[in-house]
Amino acid sequence: MSLAAIFVFLVVFALQLVDHYLDLARKRGSQSDEQLKLRQEIKQLLKEANQLSTPSTFAQAAKLKRLAVAKEKELAKIQEQDIKGRQSLYDRYRKFLLVTKVGILPWLFLTSRVSKLLCQKFSFVLLRP
Repeated sequence: MSLAAIFVFLVVFALQLVDHYLDLARKRGSQSDEQLKLRQEIKQLLKEANQLSTPSTFAQAAKLKRLAVAKEKELAKIQEQDIKGRQSLYDRYRKFLLVTKVGILPWLFLTSRVSKLLCQKFSFVLLRP
C-alpha cells in the first residue's frame, strides 16, 4: 500500500472525527453560569414556597411561585437564544467541513491513485450528511 493511500485514509478519518465531535457537541450543549444560577434560584424559590403550606402564608407562597415561573420564562428565553447562536455556529462549521470534503477529498483520491475498491468503501463516508 502506498504512503499516499495511508495519507488519504488519515485525512478522511480526521474529517469524520471532527464531524462526529461537532454532532456530539451540538446535541450535548452547554450551560452558562447564568443558566445554572437561574436554575438554583428557581429550585430555592419552589422549595421555600412548598415549605409555606399554612393558610396564613398562602399569599407569600403564591408570590414565590409566581416569581419562580417568571424566572423559568427568563431561563427559557436565555436557552432559546443560546440554542439559536450555537446552531448557527455549528451550521457554519458543518458547511465548511462539507466544502472541505467535496473540494479536497476527490483531489486527494485522484492524485494518490487510490484503488477503486478503497474509493467505493469510503464513498458512504464522504456523502454522509
